[in-house]
Amino acid sequence: MPIDLDAALGAEFGSTEFSWSATNVQLYNLALGAGADPMDPRELSYVVDGSPQVLPTFGCVAASFNDVAPPTVSWPGIEIDLAKILHASEKVSVPAPLPASGSARAQSRIAGVWDKGKAAVVDLETTVTATDGTVLWTQQRSIFARGEGGFGGERGPSGPGGPPDRAPDHQVDIPVLPQQALLYRLCGDRNPLHSDPAFAAAAGFDQPILHGLCTYGMTCKAIVDTALDGDAGAVGSFGARFAGVVFPGETLRASIWSEADRLLATVTAPAREDAVVLSGVELVRS
Repeated sequence: MPIDLDAALGAEFGSTEFSWSATNVQLYNLALGAGADPMDPRELSYVVDGSPQVLPTFGCVAASFNDVAPPTVSWPGIEIDLAKILHASEKVSVPAPLPASGSARAQSRIAGVWDKGKAAVVDLETTVTATDGTVLWTQQRSIFARGEGGFGGERGPSGPGGPPDRAPDHQVDIPVLPQQALLYRLCGDRNPLHSDPAFAAAAGFDQPILHGLCTYGMTCKAIVDTALDGDAGAVGSFGARFAGVVFPGETLRASIWSEADRLLATVTAPAREDAVVLSGVELVRS
């Protein structure tokens, strides 16, 4: 059904209470590739019992671990077929390092709806608070909906500029396991686009693709390990735009630039002529 801009813009939805455990954090970190070298103390810090390191990107999935059904896109004024949906961007901000276990309440709202002509972009914002009302993290997400434009809304802002015009300070390869998407879906995103070859083919892909949030989390970990001495607590915010698909089994490459209190990056797929898969990557130090 067409987007109802009046009903959608600013509407709150999805208020939920949830808890997470250190085991959830361990599974998330493993799904990002942590522990590849089980003799490396830094890698073991992500999977140690009781107090594993918590990347801020964990906040993007903390409420989803009990989800076993595919997600739906049904919000006030917005009903979209899941096969038309692509993740456009994600940003998470943390006032303090996230605890390895806890309970929280999440409240979401529709922060913006943009008409791109042949597609629509929906901006969502989620605020997550502890039981005492303290803000634990905020999450900003944009959803790209193919074929849902033309409803008469504003076109909206353009994307961020490109990377600095100089050689990167770091480059790091990020291997993607053949089973990476099947492992990551245990964190709560059961969209069959990432596991069902027939569904992926119907959506126009030759094979199931990796979750954008998996690429996002893997990149955050790679930057933390490469440029922040493996200290996940040194991250104040992390954001990126999803510029292209990632296929399980390939190797990605993150080019990283250090600028003042932030790190910028671009992630490409070298085997596919350096196709960009994440752009506008920005990690702000806490």
